[in-house]
Amino acid sequence: MNSYQHYSFDLWLTLIRSNPSYKKERTKFFFDHFNHRQKSLEEVERIFRRIDLMSNAINEKTGGNIDTDTLHLMVISEMNDHEVDFSTIDLAALYDEMEAIVFKYPPMAYCSATKNVLRTLHQRQDCTLGLLSNTAFIKGRTLRKVLQELELGNYLHFQLYSDETGVSKPNPEMFRLMLETVTTTRNGETILPQQIIHIGDNVKADIEGASKAGIHTLLVNSNHQCISSLLN
Repeated sequence: MNSYQHYSFDLWLTLIRSNPSYKKERTKFFFDHFNHRQKSLEEVERIFRRIDLMSNAINEKTGGNIDTDTLHLMVISEMNDHEVDFSTIDLAALYDEMEAIVFKYPPMAYCSATKNVLRTLHQRQDCTLGLLSNTAFIKGRTLRKVLQELELGNYLHFQLYSDETGVSKPNPEMFRLMLETVTTTRNGETILPQQIIHIGDNVKADIEGASKAGIHTLLVNSNHQCISSLLN
């Protein structure tokens, strides 16, 4: 594998993966607190899955970002057949509850090689690392804390999240922001797109998006390819 001057990583299913208990507990919380129509636990789980898939597809199509609060309201609305008084919902308090569940059942490093790969690349002279992640039910501010807890955050020179940038991969604006941030991180040094590689598991968001920006790509995990290949 070539040696690049900047390594850009996707987050979910590239560097980390979800704790299976997290989604179960999240579903249970909504089931207990917002289930005025008495939907089954299984149906609430299906609603979360539908909203998650739909929002990801919309974000990839439009290049925008459906924020976490909106996603929570969409779930609550569908749970209650779209007859709900949103004015009674404290969105800030709700997210605090969701964040608490994240840290009770935290994500895990995707595989045993994850930390070593980031550490080894970080130690290379004149090499920077960054994160480029679309977000949904978990905000970037929470994911930063997760990466610190997993001892991965210190190896990343910067982290860009769609809920903070307002745009989602594969939007070219997301990759333009990455290029600008690379330059800023490297004290004004301009790095050409062909000197950068973006690593991710999503063909449309990661591979096609980065390729259109002239950035090298590596598809991982969805094709049994591991980020450890970056060290070969």
